[in-house]
Amino acid sequence: MENTTFASDGPRKRNAFKRFADKLAVEQEPGLTTAQLMVRTTPYPACSSPFSDTDIFLLPQLTNHDLKPVEPERRQWGPWNFVGFWIADSFNINTWMISGSMIVGGLSWWQSWICVWLGYAISGFFICLTGRIGAQYHIGFPVVARSSFGIWGSLWPVFNRAVMACIWYGVQSYIGGRCVYIMIRAIWLSWDRTTIPNTFPEGSGTTTADYASFFIFWLCSLPAIWFPVHKIRHLFTVKSYVVPVAGVAFLIWAVVRAKGLGEIVSQPASKQGSELAWEFVKGVMSSIANFATLIVNDPDFSRFAGKPKDALWSQLFTIPIGFAVTSFIGIIVSSSSTVIYGGDPIWDPLELLEKFIDDSGSAGRFGVFVIATAFSLAQLGTNIAANSVSAGTDLTALLPRWLNIRRGGYIAAAIGLAMCPYTLLTSSNQFTTYLSAYSVFLSSIAGVMISDYYFVRKGYLDVKELYDARPSSPYRFTYGFHWRAYAAYIAGILINVVGFAGAVGTKVPIGATYVYNVNFFGGFGVSAFVYWGLCKLSPIPACSDKWMEVGDEIDDLRVAYDDVDNASGTGSQEYVTGKDEEKDVGRVV
Repeated sequence: MENTTFASDGPRKRNAFKRFADKLAVEQEPGLTTAQLMVRTTPYPACSSPFSDTDIFLLPQLTNHDLKPVEPERRQWGPWNFVGFWIADSFNINTWMISGSMIVGGLSWWQSWICVWLGYAISGFFICLTGRIGAQYHIGFPVVARSSFGIWGSLWPVFNRAVMACIWYGVQSYIGGRCVYIMIRAIWLSWDRTTIPNTFPEGSGTTTADYASFFIFWLCSLPAIWFPVHKIRHLFTVKSYVVPVAGVAFLIWAVVRAKGLGEIVSQPASKQGSELAWEFVKGVMSSIANFATLIVNDPDFSRFAGKPKDALWSQLFTIPIGFAVTSFIGIIVSSSSTVIYGGDPIWDPLELLEKFIDDSGSAGRFGVFVIATAFSLAQLGTNIAANSVSAGTDLTALLPRWLNIRRGGYIAAAIGLAMCPYTLLTSSNQFTTYLSAYSVFLSSIAGVMISDYYFVRKGYLDVKELYDARPSSPYRFTYGFHWRAYAAYIAGILINVVGFAGAVGTKVPIGATYVYNVNFFGGFGVSAFVYWGLCKLSPIPACSDKWMEVGDEIDDLRVAYDDVDNASGTGSQEYVTGKDEEKDVGRVV
């Protein structure tokens, strides 16, 4: 009788689960192979599952609408969209204060400004290197990583990037909440964290007023996540007009109130000799470290470029110019604060705006409201660009059957709220230092990716094969993992790991500290060289003997093998047979 009941209940459970899974599934291309869908066709043992032995159990697949190559109608980002994107991204609270940390470290204002120019010029160069892959083949970072780390091996770097994006989404949202706090207080002076009853424990890192402001910013950010990436460019265009104007207005206001530029512009460097040289190096590297995550995932945006060159010069020049201008404004405004209020310079623009509220009339508070509103928009744009879209794209690659960029973005927002980001911003907490230091380890991922594309494969990618996990795929390597890439990745980490421990508070040898001072170059250079060397010693499939970018020749963007025999658009390919793991080495000729 019990067996009869189980048999009758089984189909109902099976059908209910299937209907639920189908409702959650996102849009996908018809005709995908079982390998692309990761479909289990092996029957379950009798009576061990509510599914019958003819059922197909679907696990996460390799593609969906947001992971597949961008079709021409969605390639709507022109060069000016990238200019607007980076201008918008450069005007944020972190960039405003970046020179301040260098001046506090012992540099003069002009030395710190040169560090910003150099650091972001180098970052722009690396951005263009990774961005070209996306602009040429119109694929995002999770798919690009498959060519170097393997179909399944790519999931680890993607997971790392997704976790970082989710955490930083919460941190940046809390900073945006501070902007909202200033906006509200500029209207109602009674909105004061010191007078409103606080329901949070002392030392928690927040107050009732601050948390309410954070929640308002978080809630108002949710609609921006809804829009697809090829349309969200309009947000960055608006931000690129509004926020720089507000920044310049803040600069003029501060200089007028101070009746001059303040003492910082005439203050010499406090360090000399080798100490000054290493402080300069650290300043350049801190600028690059702020861009480590964006260097890795720039293909997530560049894949929407109309033409590859649209993502080249527009990024190469706009990045250093935009970030240098923002940091210069931060230097002058902070210098003026020493004249207005005396004492040490106020490097945090939000702290300075709060002081402006306290000693200004209604007109002054209106000015503070407008500037704080622009800064809120700045934080929103930065959070969408650097965290929401990145996390959404990465999470999509982890569970592409049920997640797309929009759903992934909302998951990142939920995690950002649930993680209580204010606990990471307390003065006694070293976790923010850890996060900033950890981001440079992404340089090892960038080193492998760039070495794979430019030096090993010489620009050639077989796009259709990046979506196939069958043993015949040239990107499957050993059970989907590429051991050469992981060996290079670990080598790039090892050179920095001791210095990294020192950055988060552990006492380490001075030599390790010096190596860590050039952490990005160390991790990038070692991983890139080791990967290239291993691929020379043990060749890999699907490489070209000469430079061969074929992205512009791809006219069929379907990745389903059942629909088309050759979706790469490059014609037939001849392979020279060799030995690699348990299969042939392919070298395009």
